[in-house]
Amino acid sequence: MVDADDVRRIALSLPETVEKEAWSMPTFRVAGKMFVTVPDDQTSFAVRCPKHDRAELIAAEPQKFWVPPHEASSAWVRVRLGALEGSAELYDILVDSWKQAAPDRLVADFAPESS
Repeated sequence: MVDADDVRRIALSLPETVEKEAWSMPTFRVAGKMFVTVPDDQTSFAVRCPKHDRAELIAAEPQKFWVPPHEASSAWVRVRLGALEGSAELYDILVDSWKQAAPDRLVADFAPESS
């Protein structure tokens, strides 16, 4: 099972990612834009997700994805670590969020790891 340490390890492996504490939790940023947070209980993480995609994710896999009421207006979704199928799925989710925040030059040069 993946955990918060795996989130940190994978996030920091992505180009130009830095970790910065905000709201008393670790956040990960590329070019100053946040793309993942790990709340205090470390059982989930939050990533960027366009609202139109978010509704589909939650409807398809509500045991995995959800949005707390205070984040309903944001373009973020929460992911339960215990519901993930493994580190490859975690990697894909983090890369997708990273690409939404990263500058075009980084995304163009990015070569994802082979599964």
